[in-house]
Amino acid sequence: MNLNSHITQHLQKLAPPTTRNLAVERDLRVPMRDGAVLLADRWTPATGGDGLPIALIRTPYGRSGTLALGAAKPLVERGFQAAIVSTRATFGSDGPSNPFRCEREDGLDTLDWLIEQPWFGESVVLVGASYVGYTQWAVADAVPPQVKAMIPVVSNSTFSMEFLRKDGFSLETPFTWGVQIERQERRFANVRNALEEREILRALRTLPLNQADAAVLGHHDDYIQNALDHDRDDPFWQAADHADRVPDITVPASLVGGWYDLFLPNQLRDFTTLHKTGRGTRPHRLTIGPWTHWTVEMDGVAAREALEWGMALARGEEPPERAPVRLFVMGEDTWRDFPSWPPPGYAPQRFHLQPGGALATDQPADSPPDSYRYDPADPTPAVGGVRMWTLQKCGRVDNAGLEARPDVLTYTTPPLDKDAEVIGEVSAEIFFRSSLPYADVFVRLCDVDEKGRSTNVCDGLISLTGSNETTHATVRLWPTAYRFRRGHRIRVQVSSGAFPRYDRNPGTGEPRSTATRLHSADQQVFHDPAHPSAIILPLQHVS
Repeated sequence: MNLNSHITQHLQKLAPPTTRNLAVERDLRVPMRDGAVLLADRWTPATGGDGLPIALIRTPYGRSGTLALGAAKPLVERGFQAAIVSTRATFGSDGPSNPFRCEREDGLDTLDWLIEQPWFGESVVLVGASYVGYTQWAVADAVPPQVKAMIPVVSNSTFSMEFLRKDGFSLETPFTWGVQIERQERRFANVRNALEEREILRALRTLPLNQADAAVLGHHDDYIQNALDHDRDDPFWQAADHADRVPDITVPASLVGGWYDLFLPNQLRDFTTLHKTGRGTRPHRLTIGPWTHWTVEMDGVAAREALEWGMALARGEEPPERAPVRLFVMGEDTWRDFPSWPPPGYAPQRFHLQPGGALATDQPADSPPDSYRYDPADPTPAVGGVRMWTLQKCGRVDNAGLEARPDVLTYTTPPLDKDAEVIGEVSAEIFFRSSLPYADVFVRLCDVDEKGRSTNVCDGLISLTGSNETTHATVRLWPTAYRFRRGHRIRVQVSSGAFPRYDRNPGTGEPRSTATRLHSADQQVFHDPAHPSAIILPLQHVS
């Protein structure tokens, strides 16, 4: 245990602990209003734990292992006590399983229970990443006054809703997450899940798609089936969407995220809402690093936020001052502070697709469209970028293989004569036509260095209906903070997929869960005065 403590201290860049001698009370019973009982573990210093500020972690991922050792233990060694509570139907807590849709009531009941414990002091800080962060958003507008701060990491108030867009279904994440949750209580689950990852990804080619879970698990999974059958705007998910509650949050929040994280766009939306409403007594904070959904560096930032900022608020002290927004500017590879998101001073600049694969701020000349053929039986693959799973390369990667495919178009500027900094929301407007009425448009922004190596910065996809007529497709890419260096080139990719991150478009208009036919399509991308396809970058030139 102490070896783990020393390793975590080094990896997370933490100050030495006040103690490494801890005690754990296991399987505490937490009653819910409907009669269900959830199980909790309480971590404390071996002596003197009663009354310390409590770090509350509500999780579906178990109360031991990586979560306890990497998230709770470092805090308890440095002045907190921690309560780790298993959500419904996980690790001994009563069911039935109901991911996302029961976290508000269960979270508020957990806080009521916590405050009544004899070892409770005066304060709670909500901490944790991903689903654990989502459990904070589910209750944040209605927490009791004993909750002094929340630190949701790589999460947002709607969590999985972005994946379930009707105009851009992100297949890989909800499917693989559902399989992970279903299998996570097996012996050596983490190792076995990693070894079985390729099997899971192969299953995503199953037709119809509603049989893919059975191909992996041997039976259907309720969450996966619900994700396939109910789009984001379906009333089925209403209890899981807490975005409308964000303006009423008064507890101070410190949001931590990554430029290549799954939840970034709506996390930034939540922060913007908090920042504008300003209903709390303290300013909210935002920290975005060059991370994917999980990295050790991000864990360290989150732990330090809890220990420095969260602990001060829990004790009624003044936390260290800092700008509201701290961003890692990729390309420059440095941390910078800003007053808001998006930062001021970055004006939208249109870079137009041009004939011959060029990209420029000039209006395009008269020219025929570029063409490619998209085959859903051999779908354009997802390469790097926003992905969750460990064996798949995430984040920034070499795009050479992807750009060599005949179903990927590229448009590139000449070498830049000065640095160009892009910080904020990125979008694209692509004039597009398909031989079929159903098609996808995927757009990726890349940085091409002096050696010609193309690495991805951000991207996004939209699914179109009526694409057999010339369509003005507006694609929202992931936000970013990136400096394109002098001598580098800006590149835009256009294609019709990124499988299996996004579901492949079969071209038939059949429901995604039951589609069985795959139709190839001839796609056209226009760039002429009447159809000025462009990417819109929030830009500032730097001398």
